[in-house]
Amino acid sequence: MTGSLARRCGAELVGTALLIVFGPGAVVAALTVGDGTLDYAGLGMIALSFGLVVALVIYAFGSTSGAHINPAVTLALATTGRFPWRDVGPYVLAQLAGSVLGGLLVVGAFGTGAVDLGNVGGVAFGDGVGYPQAILAEALGTFLLMITIMALAVDRRAPVGWSGWLIGLSVTGLVLVFGPLTGAAVNPARAFGPNATAALFGGDVDWTQYPAYVIGPLLGALAASLVYDVLARPGDAEPGPGPDVQGTQGEVTGSRT
Repeated sequence: MTGSLARRCGAELVGTALLIVFGPGAVVAALTVGDGTLDYAGLGMIALSFGLVVALVIYAFGSTSGAHINPAVTLALATTGRFPWRDVGPYVLAQLAGSVLGGLLVVGAFGTGAVDLGNVGGVAFGDGVGYPQAILAEALGTFLLMITIMALAVDRRAPVGWSGWLIGLSVTGLVLVFGPLTGAAVNPARAFGPNATAALFGGDVDWTQYPAYVIGPLLGALAASLVYDVLARPGDAEPGPGPDVQGTQGEVTGSRT
């Protein structure tokens, strides 16, 4: 990673805002075209939009901040010694702020009617989905995302230049599978921004579901990073942690995610 903490947090803020504009924004667009209804073909287009924006944000800001754009990713990297704990708080705050900014931009583009279209593309449990099922779905989706990050962005043995596209495709895949259950947020910031924006404009937001969008992604990201370390041992191909983890292992996430 390069630049000051302020510059890196600015990259996280802008990257997360773009994620919301072209992720949940795609939900609003699909509901607009479908007169308030969404079929599986529409979900496919939403998944594609999510995947593309994730890939492009990684290529744009990966060398600056690591392009985490997800508190669960930041915490998993810190837990495994690949990101300094002192920077976790500022990163998470920047991601949450970026998610709200993105939500406001969606409302600015589509008008306040976006609040009526799924709460600015916000996430919610599907019909008949309970808390344990929602947490499991979010954890499984995040597991796929994080293990792709570990394989393509953290592991120095990975082929250069593929991380953005394949991480983006992992997001497309998990949205296609788990979107009908929870909206497949796999990201506490993605879940927070649209709902917070909708609440600002009088939307009916069920905040009691939000903890599932924090617990599930955190469990999935931590599990994936630990499983990858045990089974694939990327540490064998990484420099050992020195006095400044950001300057050694942390550099991998900055240059390749």
